[in-house]
Amino acid sequence: MTKTTPRKIAVIGDRFMLSSMFEEALRERCKLTDIAISTHDLPWPDEPMEHGYAVSGMDGLKEYMGSADLVVDLTGDAEVLVTHLAPLSASIMERLPNLKLVAVSRGGPVNIDMKAARDRGITVVNTPGRNASAVAEFTIGAILAETRNITRGHDGLRKGEYRGELYRADVTGRELSEMTVGLVGYGEVGRRVVKYLKAFGCRILVSDPYVQLSAEDLNDGVIQCSFERILEESDVLSLHPRVTPETTRMMNADTLRRMKKDATLVNTARGPLMDYDALYEVMKDGHLRGAMLETFSVEPVPPDSPLLQLPNVTLTPHIAGASVKTVRYAAGLAAEEVRRYFAGEGPLNRC
Repeated sequence: MTKTTPRKIAVIGDRFMLSSMFEEALRERCKLTDIAISTHDLPWPDEPMEHGYAVSGMDGLKEYMGSADLVVDLTGDAEVLVTHLAPLSASIMERLPNLKLVAVSRGGPVNIDMKAARDRGITVVNTPGRNASAVAEFTIGAILAETRNITRGHDGLRKGEYRGELYRADVTGRELSEMTVGLVGYGEVGRRVVKYLKAFGCRILVSDPYVQLSAEDLNDGVIQCSFERILEESDVLSLHPRVTPETTRMMNADTLRRMKKDATLVNTARGPLMDYDALYEVMKDGHLRGAMLETFSVEPVPPDSPLLQLPNVTLTPHIAGASVKTVRYAAGLAAEEVRRYFAGEGPLNRC
């Protein structure tokens, strides 16, 4: 009986997308294939990512972790690479002639030179919606933290101040059941946020010119409307669109001023959606009651950012998508793509 040669898979994870969880999912999904797996974990998020424009030879990549030599050494002669952050530039691919499939456990393959991959016949797949559940849950928490003075009360106690005035009728928060919540974007995250918001009994508006509301949402009274109406009527405005030329800086000096006075703005999506200088001016002037920011134009946020000094702004360090379920789900999606590749089936999420 002839012994088959194992199919080689290189896994380059990190301290969030653990290589051990990738390996567990791969061995579960690829039981019918003789596989050999090598694993390595990069030090992100304990150490920052690089940006392609800052390093020679990494043109076309937006954010990643790991040097060219490291990726080549760790991938070796494997035909499959499963990763979260490892870079694959054109020059790196030239040094990996056996590579045929790359599974990237993120929504967009920003660490891959996609043109170079296509030119070399390398299939790249991703894991869309991997953290939609986590971000949606986080968004609900962000809304409550800002509208119910949770952050303000916490900050006061940290400073030794027992802020009893937060009970005053002109200062205390409002319940979601009496508010209109507007969402911009009705993708994987937006749909889940709508689902969760229904339990609070609030009036829900959605603006997304490219997607129609589900029959369930329509029956439940969710209203699809224009972005202008969202600005005018929302007590809470939550951002969930993709970053496109159309949505870049959609929240600017003009649109922020068109929001209702004392409204709350929540951004758990992407930094480029916001003009943060304009937001600072609006928040400083007290036009908006509050803002909850999870993403920023520059990350990490510079320590001298004026937004850090505003008492009516809650900030978190881009952690909305961080959950153990996200890791497990993304690893499973990537492993299924690898199984389909070995079985000769087409990819589900080809980039």
